[in-house]
Amino acid sequence: MARALPSRADLIDYNYAVAGHDGTLSDVDGELFIKPCTMAEIAFYESSLATHPEFAEYMPTYMGTLTLDENQNGKTVEEVGAALIAKRSLPEVVVPVKTGKRIETNLAVVLENAAHGFVKPNILDVKLGVRLWADDAAEEKKIRFDKVTEETTHKELGFRVAGMRVWQGHGAKGSDIDEEGYKIYDKNYGRFSIHRGNVHEAFKNFIFSESAGIDEELGKLVAQAFLADVTRIQAVLEGQESRMFSASLLFVFEGDGAALRLAMEEASRSPATLVNGDDENSEEDDDDVVGPKIYVVKVIDFAHATWVPGQGPDENALLGVRSVAKVLEHIGGV
Repeated sequence: MARALPSRADLIDYNYAVAGHDGTLSDVDGELFIKPCTMAEIAFYESSLATHPEFAEYMPTYMGTLTLDENQNGKTVEEVGAALIAKRSLPEVVVPVKTGKRIETNLAVVLENAAHGFVKPNILDVKLGVRLWADDAAEEKKIRFDKVTEETTHKELGFRVAGMRVWQGHGAKGSDIDEEGYKIYDKNYGRFSIHRGNVHEAFKNFIFSESAGIDEELGKLVAQAFLADVTRIQAVLEGQESRMFSASLLFVFEGDGAALRLAMEEASRSPATLVNGDDENSEEDDDDVVGPKIYVVKVIDFAHATWVPGQGPDENALLGVRSVAKVLEHIGGV
C-alpha cells in the first residue's frame, strides 16, 4: 500500500541546520525530508539507482518527487510507499540550513530523514572537492568559489567542514548552544577557524563530547565505524566514473552517550540489526521495529553531479574522501 504524502499545508520548515539551501521541508513526524531541486538532480538519483547500485547504497533514500504548490491535498506518490516496503532499511538524512539562498524551482525531491530515530542526532556536513563549480557555472560563481578553495582546507585537503551540530548534554547553556542543547558550528567555523594543522580537532569536536557521555572509548568506536563506510565510499568512487561538484559527505550519529552505548550493546547482541535490508525469505511484518540508530554516512548534494563514461574516476571529490579517511584513522586509533 502506497504512503500518502502530507498536504502542502502539513509540511513544516526543516530546522536541523548545518549546510545547504533554504526552502527545505519536513512532514510533521520528521520521517520525510523534502528538498527543492532541479531536474538534473532528479536525473542523477534515478540513473544512480538504475545503473550504479553500489553508489546508490550511499545516497539518501530516494522516494519520488513533489510539486511544491498549494494543491497537493490527498496526493499519493506510489514510489514513497513502494520504496519503504521494498527497501526496509535504516533511513538516511540530508541536512539543510536557513541561508537565504533558494533554488528557483517548484520541484522537490522526497527523501527519508535519517535524523528521525536518533535520540540526539549529531550531524556533520563535509563539502568535497578542490574545484567546487560545475562547467556551466557563471564566471562570478567560479571566481567566488575559487576564493573559498584558496582560503580554506579545500585547497590542500580537498574538503571543508561546512557545518555541524553536536549535542552537549542535558542542561547545556551558552551563546553558541541552541534551545535543544546543541553546539552549533556554522559555515564560518570551517572557513575561518579550521586549517590543515588543526582539522583533526574539528572531527574530535564532532565525535567526542564528555558532557554528553561520549567518552574516548565510545568516540573511537564511532570514528572507526565512520572510517569503514568512508573507505567503502572511496572504493566505489574509485571504481566508477562520475563528476560531483560541491557534493558532501554527511555524518550522523547518536549524540546521547547513554543511548549510544545501549544501541551498540543491542547491536552486538543482534548483529542482524546492522544489516542494510532484510533476509528475502523473512516472513516478518514490514512494521517490525528496527534496532536503535547508531550512525549513518552518506554522499549528498547532487545538483551538479553526472555520470561520465570514459572519463575516469572523480579525483576532485576523491581527494577529499581520502583526506577524511586519514583524519578518521588518526582519531580512531586505527
